[in-house]
Amino acid sequence: MSGRRGSTETENSPHRAGGRRTAGQAADPGKGGADKDISDTRPTSRAKPKPKRSTKQKVLWVTAGCTALLVLAGGAVYYRLNSNITTFDGDALSKDRPEAAAPDAQGRTPVNVLMIGSDSRGNGNSDLGGGGDDGARSDTAILLHVYADHKHAVGISIPRDSLVNIPPCKLPNGKWTKEQTNVMFNSAFSVGNTDQGNPACTQNAVEKLTNLRVDHTIVVDFSGFAAMTSAVGGVEVCLPNDIHEGDLNPNLGHKGKLVFAKGKQKVSGQAALDYVRVRHGIGDGSDIGRTKRQQAFLSSLIKEVKSKGMDPTTLLPLADAATKSLTVDPDLGSAAKLMSFAMSIKDVDLHNIKFLTAPWRYEGPRVALLHPDVDQLWAALKADRTIDGQDASAQSPAATDSAAPSAAPTAEATPTPAADAKNAEIKVAVLNSTGESGLGSKGAEAVKGAGYTVTTVGNAAGKPRSTTVVEYGTGERTAAESVAKLFPGATVQPGGRGLSVVLGHDFAAANPASAAASAPGAPAPLPTSVSGTARSADDDPCANVSYG
Repeated sequence: MSGRRGSTETENSPHRAGGRRTAGQAADPGKGGADKDISDTRPTSRAKPKPKRSTKQKVLWVTAGCTALLVLAGGAVYYRLNSNITTFDGDALSKDRPEAAAPDAQGRTPVNVLMIGSDSRGNGNSDLGGGGDDGARSDTAILLHVYADHKHAVGISIPRDSLVNIPPCKLPNGKWTKEQTNVMFNSAFSVGNTDQGNPACTQNAVEKLTNLRVDHTIVVDFSGFAAMTSAVGGVEVCLPNDIHEGDLNPNLGHKGKLVFAKGKQKVSGQAALDYVRVRHGIGDGSDIGRTKRQQAFLSSLIKEVKSKGMDPTTLLPLADAATKSLTVDPDLGSAAKLMSFAMSIKDVDLHNIKFLTAPWRYEGPRVALLHPDVDQLWAALKADRTIDGQDASAQSPAATDSAAPSAAPTAEATPTPAADAKNAEIKVAVLNSTGESGLGSKGAEAVKGAGYTVTTVGNAAGKPRSTTVVEYGTGERTAAESVAKLFPGATVQPGGRGLSVVLGHDFAAANPASAAASAPGAPAPLPTSVSGTARSADDDPCANVSYG
């Protein structure tokens, strides 16, 4: 190449291009080579100047080059994300599994995803507070049901101390265990005692418990969780009281320094991990309270990610952080498959993402799942019914976001006062006093639609009321009267601290249960003890974050 460049430079030198040299003109020693015969004037075709490329040609070449770079960069990103992902052994799944959900009339299929949080000491997790023993443990398990319309989803937390039956599971040496009865739910993940845990065994246990086919399982470890929260710039959380070092580590023996101050704050990395793991110093210190905080945290995380939109500067670091820490089933074992699944649920509205804990009761130091409530919950999901009794499979895409209008006036159909910016500062609890499922959520939607902040959706104590009442505390009568306008016929009365809407039978009459919910063969409606405790992803982060 250097010889060719030298010959070109000589042929295109100023002495060639300008014609012959005059007698006695010496060769320029700086141009290299010996003197030429100054009388040599033979013409050569190489002396012709090269044609210049047009501007259009230059643009095409630049565009092609940039496109090539983008393709190469995209390929590099895809390869990187792909190489991050770990899959578990699909042969370890039970051979006796529930049938997969069938597509509905429009070809849409509900999807069940099991999400597991692992405290393995491997992969740098010990520096973030991973389990003190060998092997991996799981303190978090959520079964996410994405409805057929892919516009509603509900995440069911299964308490780690729940007493369940665990079917046979595959060990690392290839042998299978015997069925275990009445053991702690989170022990399934520890079968085999490896740093990777046993997600297939946990999936087997969930399918046995729920009679639902789990389509995908995703395990996230501590380091990945911390990295994901940092990638989105932190997540807003809330605590009902101050938390100190002694609350995070009861073995410390003293109160220690302040870790979290009471109220709202943004956390990321180690602080985010501490938030979702803390048990003591809040409520009764139980795992049930921690489950509620985890649900609030996931709601805020989803809200944060959705607020970023499709911004690559956020999504690529988030995807990189997530895939580095994921162990998934073989059917999700590539970046393309994970992206396809993520895109399939991107249009679920925050208010239509619900979280609740499987119905439970204390049984000594452990937790027993409450029958028949929990059985009705699994049956509702199997029938693809939302927790307020709607048949998601039967809804058309155009009708998903709003129910068909009924003859009776409903909270949604009733004209509401124009939302005022100050309304967001007014906090309202919505309590169902009717005994009918799903009405608390409907009442909360009306309150939120007027711009107020809903702090709690639950059941009212005492006897059922015939009419809806808005109760208020000192100095809140004016706000109570404004809220009461959302519920025709409602009255206002003093009632302790804060604003509370207590729904009566008049509200139930204006919002009859859907015909689909009472259709022959449909599962029984969920009791309000289940549906009334659900939180939406758009709820106030300070609401419902402790128990006891």
